Amino acid sequence: MSIRTAVPDDLPSLLALAVDFYAEDGFTTAEADLRTNLTTLIASTAARVAVSEEDGRLVAFAITTTTFGLESGLIAELEDLYVAPGARRRGEAQRLIEDSLSWSAGRGCGQLEIVIAPNGQDVSHLFDFYRKRGFRDEGRRLLSRPLKPHAGG
Repeated sequence: MSIRTAVPDDLPSLLALAVDFYAEDGFTTAEADLRTNLTTLIASTAARVAVSEEDGRLVAFAITTTTFGLESGLIAELEDLYVAPGARRRGEAQRLIEDSLSWSAGRGCGQLEIVIAPNGQDVSHLFDFYRKRGFRDEGRRLLSRPLKPHAGG
């Protein structure tokens, strides 16, 4: 399997994987929103959408974005990582994590973060998975407040 940067022509296959991922993990984001957001991410210079191909079809993806803050400077977040069921247990997730680490370091990021969202599920296996790959729990809690975007910025 090969990992590469997603291109606009990948959108239909990538969207199908994202829809499967969100259904599997219990997220409720609408498919139209996923399509819009994937289109933006693929075009963004502040994000990497990495895809893994096997025999000409996409079987996994990882989305990494960057942000800049006062405390840490430039940091990256591995926002999404998904491997289709038929391609699991072959090291593809690890290869996508390594790709994200490499891309992030190459952009000058000081760290790579990941947010684990339970969505009503037991996600302890995810904590174990990422800890084994060098991530550590800093004990921070993520709070969010929905906004209604308005025109005129």
